Amino acid sequence: MEIDKKKLSQYIRQAISGNQHAYKFLLDTFWNYVYNFQLSRVKNEMDAEDITIETFSKAFDKLHTYKEEYTFKVWLTTISKNIHIDKIRKQHTLINTSEIDSSTAGIADDSPTPEDSLITQQNLAQLLQDIKQLKPHYSEVIQLHYFREMSYKEIADRLDEPVNNIKVKLLRARKLLAEIIDKRKKN
Repeated sequence: MEIDKKKLSQYIRQAISGNQHAYKFLLDTFWNYVYNFQLSRVKNEMDAEDITIETFSKAFDKLHTYKEEYTFKVWLTTISKNIHIDKIRKQHTLINTSEIDSSTAGIADDSPTPEDSLITQQNLAQLLQDIKQLKPHYSEVIQLHYFREMSYKEIADRLDEPVNNIKVKLLRARKLLAEIIDKRKKN
């Protein structure tokens, strides 16, 4: 799907100013592109998903540095390639030395999304059944955030991941869960 440059620029500006719906639009629009790009490189769904999450985490953190003379897909691809290369380097370094620490800043998240509203309206027992349909790492962040009421930082500390990764995982998990709920309601 090609998106109009003006519309894309508008969403990018909105995301820079902290608009959660703009972040969601960018994630939804470009997720499959970045994921498929990484899947073709790493040949492993879990690794491709992890790198894609990190790509969006870093992209959202550095969105203010995006230059419109480049296409957004190329910019995301470059970030994704660099993350993959860094992971390879880190794996080689971890074999020879101690673990490397990396972190990024947060993504604004101050308003409930449509997925949040849909999730909170559901019957708890049915909701738990729906959550079980998610991949385990998505199910875990949903349960920690909504049922144990843990903050992003608490989840990040518990899972030993950067806060941005947790935010992107939760954003993706909410979207997938909302799709499961919508599909069930239609049947």
